Amino acid sequence: MPGEVERPRSRGRGASNTAVPIDRSRPEWLKVRLPTGPTYENLRRLMRSKELHTVCEEAHCPNMAECWGAGTATFMILGDTCTRSCGFCAVKTGRPGVVDVDEPQRVGEAVAQMALGHAVVTSVNRDELPDGGAEIFAETIREIRRQSPSTTVEVLIPDFVGRPESLDAVLAARPEILNHNVETVPRLYPRVRPQARYERSLEVLRRTKQRAPDLVCKSGIMVGLGETRDEVVATMRDIASQGTDILTVGQYLRPSPVHLPIERYWTPSEFDELRDTGMTMGFRHVEAGPLVRSSYHAERHVRR
Repeated sequence: MPGEVERPRSRGRGASNTAVPIDRSRPEWLKVRLPTGPTYENLRRLMRSKELHTVCEEAHCPNMAECWGAGTATFMILGDTCTRSCGFCAVKTGRPGVVDVDEPQRVGEAVAQMALGHAVVTSVNRDELPDGGAEIFAETIREIRRQSPSTTVEVLIPDFVGRPESLDAVLAARPEILNHNVETVPRLYPRVRPQARYERSLEVLRRTKQRAPDLVCKSGIMVGLGETRDEVVATMRDIASQGTDILTVGQYLRPSPVHLPIERYWTPSEFDELRDTGMTMGFRHVEAGPLVRSSYHAERHVRR
């Protein structure tokens, strides 16, 4: 019903909102088709048979139908349980299980079976691990190289709680693209990313370009969480000043009523303006649009 509200359960995500409107309808430009078809089903069966997770499913990505229908997916390693509780994220929070040391091999097998030209690998946060899971990232890159030598590799990494040696371990495995998302403007960090730090994320980008200047460095942000346009532009400028090559900008979509509410929908023309503005800042490419996510059209970015 129009105007109906639901009071979220106190779980940390959006708990400060006393009454949150449930998003009943979305603008036409955010309507997507449900994932179906033989390619989608084959990919789903492959992931299940390898006991692998995808961020496409865990994070309720709106582009899953398009990407899976084209035979591409983003692998999520280190389990399906995150040690953090970001207010925007659909991945479950809790105490993760034991690290699966055979997972990198199975990811490599899946990439080879799918004959991927470009593979994207991300993870949950594993803050309880001494290296934050960096060695599993590195081993996954190496396994993809071993089993599918022609495949280019992109990793979307956490901040590893600021451990430089963890970032260096991933860089040493030489992915073609290293992505770390800043996610939102600094003012909203306490509400959106309470266990992260804005400057720490910028440092990941800065160190990446310092240690591996030839590697493509990428980051992304969401809009629709209450930020102003000036704040978004300032954040884009901060990201660009670290030497970042590629930026993605997309609309935040609320995964459930207990997550942070959508403050407003940005229009396609506003995303076009952000893209044009970003291209004046020195980025090699800016992917901006309502349905853009970190891995959207990722295979194109390696050629930029």
